[in-house]
Amino acid sequence: MKSAMGVSMAACGSTVAVYNNLVAFANQPFSKSAISSCSFTSNPARFPSVSPKSRLSYTLSTVIPKASATAVEDGIYQETDDVPIPKVIIDQDSDLNATVVEITFGDRLGALLDTMRALQNLGLNVVKANVHLDSSGKHTKFLITKASTGRKVEDPELLEAIRLTIISNLLLYHPESSAQLAMGETFGIEAPKQKIDVDIATRIHVYDDGPNRSLLSVETADRPGLLVDLVKIFTDINVAVESGEFDTEGLLAKAKFHVNYRGKSLIEPLQQVLANSLRYFLRRPTTEDSSF
Repeated sequence: MKSAMGVSMAACGSTVAVYNNLVAFANQPFSKSAISSCSFTSNPARFPSVSPKSRLSYTLSTVIPKASATAVEDGIYQETDDVPIPKVIIDQDSDLNATVVEITFGDRLGALLDTMRALQNLGLNVVKANVHLDSSGKHTKFLITKASTGRKVEDPELLEAIRLTIISNLLLYHPESSAQLAMGETFGIEAPKQKIDVDIATRIHVYDDGPNRSLLSVETADRPGLLVDLVKIFTDINVAVESGEFDTEGLLAKAKFHVNYRGKSLIEPLQQVLANSLRYFLRRPTTEDSSF
């Protein structure tokens, strides 16, 4: 994959061309088998620790309720009152040169051009995109780079801004998703009907992943600014983040980070320090300082 792909967008053309390709594909008859229009390589990626700075600002639009959309069952589009769980995945592992973002919301996801324009407003390029279909609906993937460098996004604050911008657009065009997202309580028109018990929801595990790094798994109740706050905790105890994946899945956030301490995997006492620090931070009441 060429390093200049983020600047030239030669792989899929302009933003409008990428969007038109997605629309044409999405309008094809539904198939249970997974279909992919672009392939992704599997390479390690850099994901540096965050440094103290002022946080990025963004605008969340006011949402207006709209009618329920359709779902897919046995290859047939049907009206349904069941709202699928929205998922937003930010993947720093799968591509060496770009940040991979995947959005899934059953068969309801639309307004892709608006989402891509919103990402461009953050100083980003969408260099590739594809849609594949399976029994859970449409999965839309974007390959994103910084417009200024043509490289993948490495700033945790910008990654968090990407996540919240996508969720903002999701709430705008699919306000029925508000009660399915933790962000619905803050930004949506309807808060989740059930609250997640942070003590029960929070799960933290650290595994050895070779001599030079460890794999940290974190699952907890989602909230704005969570990605930035997690990386800041790593920085405070001198744990470096090499790469990772951050998933927003309804009311939960699920993250996996490859981490190291001075180029080596975390020894057991440091694993315990990291796990205890995360549990303390995630289970304490959210303060203004920890919100995005």
